[in-house]
Amino acid sequence: MLTPSSNTILEPVTSAILADLPDVSAHFGRLRVTEISMSESAVDQFKDKSFLEAASLLADARVDCMAWNGTAAGWLGFENDRKLCRAIEQETGLPTSTTVLAVNEIFERTGIKRFALVTPYLDEIQDRIIENYAGAGYACVAERHLNDRGNFSFSQVPDRDIAELIRAVAAEGPEAITVFCTNFQGATVVDELERELGIPIYDSVAVTAWKCLSMAGVDTARVSGWGRLFSELA
Repeated sequence: MLTPSSNTILEPVTSAILADLPDVSAHFGRLRVTEISMSESAVDQFKDKSFLEAASLLADARVDCMAWNGTAAGWLGFENDRKLCRAIEQETGLPTSTTVLAVNEIFERTGIKRFALVTPYLDEIQDRIIENYAGAGYACVAERHLNDRGNFSFSQVPDRDIAELIRAVAAEGPEAITVFCTNFQGATVVDELERELGIPIYDSVAVTAWKCLSMAGVDTARVSGWGRLFSELA
């Protein structure tokens, strides 16, 4: 997992998701990400060089696959992640994916066209994400966001507050809900809220773990308690 430097959520949550799989381990490399906005300095955080340096170091651990555990392509464009994956695969020889590409794969495989979006992001970031998904044929029919530039501060939002954001968008009838941020404590409420609301909820951290397990040849149905994704798309 390639990880934003100021992120404190995805590592412990990923480890918790994998806790009952003694034959699986997750390993993390950080690259500097301290602000989420459309400023030049914030956008420059996501240049390929830092990713490739971190990926090269992680490859020394002889991992089976690689993933960028971040959602920047949501506002910078999906092609950014496709190019990044090609570059990392060329550098390391490892199958590579990203959080955003995994979300998009889930939408495609499940036939989701109308979704709800929950994030902590600024207005400008939220608008870009909605526009990029609209351009790909997906309609955001409900959204909630906190208008925060973060990144560290995202981790301080209690899971109960995130649960209320999810309930709010669920009331508007989406086919699925995505909690779109890998430093947001959404994964811990997904299982309970899916049973309560009857709507699939795709949290970014859980989605990335699911994709990595799939790439590594692990049966994702072995994961329980973290939402229907792991069993329904095994």
